[in-house]
Amino acid sequence: MLSVAKVQRRNAWRYYVRGVAFGDGRRPVGQSLKGALEKAGLPPGVWMGRGLAALGLTAGQTVTERQMELVFGQLRHPDADRIERELLDDGADPETARLATVLGQPVEEIERRKATPLLALDYTFRPQASLIVLWALGDDHTRRVIERAHERAIDTALRWLEDEVAETRWSSGRQRAKAPGLVVAKWRHWDNRDGFPLLHDHCLVLNRAQRPDGSWYALNTVRLYQNVVAAGTAYTLAMTTEVCEELGLATVPREVTPGLRPVMEIAGVDQELIDWSATRREQMAPVLERITDEYVKKYKKLPGERGRHGLGWWAAQDTRRAKKTPKPLEQLRAWWRTSAILRFGQAMVDGLLERCRAAGKAIRARVGPVVDTALAAVDVAAIVFTVRESFARRHVLAEARRHLMETLRGREFTRGLVGLGQVCGGRACPVGPVCR
Repeated sequence: MLSVAKVQRRNAWRYYVRGVAFGDGRRPVGQSLKGALEKAGLPPGVWMGRGLAALGLTAGQTVTERQMELVFGQLRHPDADRIERELLDDGADPETARLATVLGQPVEEIERRKATPLLALDYTFRPQASLIVLWALGDDHTRRVIERAHERAIDTALRWLEDEVAETRWSSGRQRAKAPGLVVAKWRHWDNRDGFPLLHDHCLVLNRAQRPDGSWYALNTVRLYQNVVAAGTAYTLAMTTEVCEELGLATVPREVTPGLRPVMEIAGVDQELIDWSATRREQMAPVLERITDEYVKKYKKLPGERGRHGLGWWAAQDTRRAKKTPKPLEQLRAWWRTSAILRFGQAMVDGLLERCRAAGKAIRARVGPVVDTALAAVDVAAIVFTVRESFARRHVLAEARRHLMETLRGREFTRGLVGLGQVCGGRACPVGPVCR
């Protein structure tokens, strides 16, 4: 599952290095980010994306506090201090030396136009609730499998965005070109603000990309927003498939929000355990119901896909609790296990993985790893035509990935609808050029 938020204003980076980078807690005043993370037992942020090479960074390298300030606070090179110092030593004037480190249009110019600069987009990836329960209460092997699948699925979604979606824009958006790569800072979180399990990663996508001529321009963020659902389904499909194949599990559809599409959850995970872990969902439910009713009264219709995401964001903001003191994962897992055993009994907690494997075995015996591409394409096209008056390639891709999740129930496939759908609009696609 994927949600996106804007990172605006130059002091936004402080919120991330003081809170988000510190396990969504509140970092002690006067303590360095590195020292605070080590003391709290939290993982450091890491760099990702194909755009790193242009900045002299490598994937997996630790994100420092100064880099966050320069890149996401000032839209400057992460090694701007050294570059500026060397230019000054060579006789350059201070203004020229500073501008040489700026990535694209300086923030000051944007602010002089009375505009608010968009510095980055915060992509937040998280697994389905049942996978989070398995990750929190399972053994070390189960936890590692889920974390590895989570990381690879994020890589898959970001790689798809780089390959198919990301582009730069200039001349007030009139000119556009494919972006060769993204610059991303990723931060891992273990829990929600109530301290209950919620494995998720914040991926800050810099609103700048380098063109082949070496110049830096803003991303076409409208296009990135338009493809959020397609990127989210790419993440969920990759994540679910890898975990199910590694652990011998399968998925079943479960209705989370009445009237909306079901979520494919891991078969065998008890609803009571999902409710136990999903404290934020319980807090948000009444607020979301209220603001949805207000939306219907105002616009005389139910919110669409984009509208539901927006209302969900508002409900989350309205019910956010104060920041907490973060704890190491080992301590959290011990507390989660104790909490679940006290509430449901040790037999229910200890037997969770075996129940899931038994349910998965029964489902996998009925479901093969083969997809009839022609029939699946017809189903996908029919749904897209029915749900949308007009549609684009991203809508077909998202629906194709949903179809695979619902049809294969976690089974891996070698050639399916998404494989063909990557050339959607070509000969392999029954919808034809309409969705180009």
